[in-house]
Amino acid sequence: MRLMAFDYGTKRIGIAVSDPMQIIATALDTIHPEKIWDFLKEYTAKEAVETFIVGKPVQMDGTASQSAQHVTGFVRRLKKEYPHIPIVEVDERFTSKIASAAIAQSNLKKQKKQQKGLVDTVSATLILQTYMETQSY
Repeated sequence: MRLMAFDYGTKRIGIAVSDPMQIIATALDTIHPEKIWDFLKEYTAKEAVETFIVGKPVQMDGTASQSAQHVTGFVRRLKKEYPHIPIVEVDERFTSKIASAAIAQSNLKKQKKQQKGLVDTVSATLILQTYMETQSY
């Protein structure tokens, strides 16, 4: 069964998944929040998802950031739509900065680097990778 991670934003949601053996995290897609529920319905009909991992927006002092209320609403709906799939929230404090730096240093063409959704999917991948690393000990 796969793990699925989300980097939730009000304009885009970055999504990453693990392989079935839960070893490798891979960027999957970037979806507009209005389309996420149809996307999840289709995806979960084809692939078994064991756990949802959601990036939790936290400020440097550990308190919730301004976008936390949107993530809370997303998590609440995930629980309602998929009550059989556990949800884990993971601190996403530096994922966007790390993702941006990784993209900037990559060999991607300038046009690809400037795609806004790329940061979101890379961030979701980092969230998933962080979660998987904490589970392997």
